[in-house]
Amino acid sequence: MCLAVPLKVIEIDGNDAVAELDGIKMKIRVDFVKDIKIGDYVYVHAGFAINKLDEKLAKENLELFREVANAAKNKSK
Repeated sequence: MCLAVPLKVIEIDGNDAVAELDGIKMKIRVDFVKDIKIGDYVYVHAGFAINKLDEKLAKENLELFREVANAAKNKSK
């Protein structure tokens, strides 16, 4: 199973960008998504931004990822 993770765009240079999550920065490509601006949230899969989403939805998605990760961690104890 592959997941696309919502990240916040913090730098843009042509079709190259830097996005971050919880202070971790990742170089991404933005070829497939139009009109990306610094501060936008994008779903990133395999190093490529594949869709924009609003901040509220991004934060909801990230909270769900954290809940799943915590549940998996607690189950393995």
